[in-house]
Amino acid sequence: MPLFVNNSITHTMQRLVTTLLLLATIGKATAQENFENYTQKIGGSKVTYDLVALKGGDFMMGSPAKEKGRKDDEGPQHSVKIEPFWMGKYEVIWDFYDLFTTKNIEIEMSKRYPDADNTLAKTDASTRPSPSYVDMSFGMGREGYPAINMTQYSAIKFCKWLYEKTGVFYRLPTEAEWEYACRAGTTTAYSFGDAKLDDHAWHKGNSNEAYKKPGQKKPNPWGLYDMHGNVMEWTLDQYIPDYYAKKSTETFAKTVELYPTAVRGGSWDDGAAVLRSAARTPSSPDWKILDPQSPKSEWWMTSASFVGLRLVRPLKTPTKEEIEVYYNPPLIEDY
Repeated sequence: MPLFVNNSITHTMQRLVTTLLLLATIGKATAQENFENYTQKIGGSKVTYDLVALKGGDFMMGSPAKEKGRKDDEGPQHSVKIEPFWMGKYEVIWDFYDLFTTKNIEIEMSKRYPDADNTLAKTDASTRPSPSYVDMSFGMGREGYPAINMTQYSAIKFCKWLYEKTGVFYRLPTEAEWEYACRAGTTTAYSFGDAKLDDHAWHKGNSNEAYKKPGQKKPNPWGLYDMHGNVMEWTLDQYIPDYYAKKSTETFAKTVELYPTAVRGGSWDDGAAVLRSAARTPSSPDWKILDPQSPKSEWWMTSASFVGLRLVRPLKTPTKEEIEVYYNPPLIEDY
């Protein structure tokens, strides 16, 4: 009799677990079909990544001529149409990024957190970064802190690794998508209007010369954290100073040169003007000035402890051919 009861309980628990897993899967699918916020689990680890659904629409990109701190590369203002997409609620942290950069870490995590989908096998052939020359967190904090010092190329390959692991297409945002998400329907210099900068952002005046764990400041009106400050964030775009004046019909400025490419949002090491929604920052070879290698690393920036990344997922998934183009930028370090 006791054996029968134990088996019955075991079978009941198994059915319950199966049901809960099924409901979780259905819930996630429903959230995506209905274009809602959702959480992406990273198989074989304890890492998850929250995404916020952003409806598409038109907005005025750039800054008005009289905005305080404005630079010429922010104009002229122009109307841009944005298609719906999901954007990371937070900046990508080291716990997430290290799964990609170090295969041994991914293997170890998969042992601790077995993955029924065996996503580790799917990423065995992933191109991974060479070991970094130094600890790229520079002692500012690792677990729970934003990943930094990666090149745009490395950030793109991280997206490719994640696609192989999850089957979901993720990429870097375009400059237009990034500004649209940062503004969150506002037209002021910052998404929080006239509120105090310190309440919404980590910047040179309050950071004590180091980045912070994401999510400690107030979010913007669409629920995105640290869009202003903490770490700058890579975009897909080539940085072209007069791009807005060219009236291009392209959705973003495709990369055709190694430098400069565009980063957004300002950082813990920047003054208030660089944190504005419209502010643009070009990448620089100086961000690798400490790299002793020749040619310098394709993967790491030894002097860009203020640059990180945030992911997006377009509602409309590109074709396989288009995805290959996104994930295989043509440029490598050549000096």
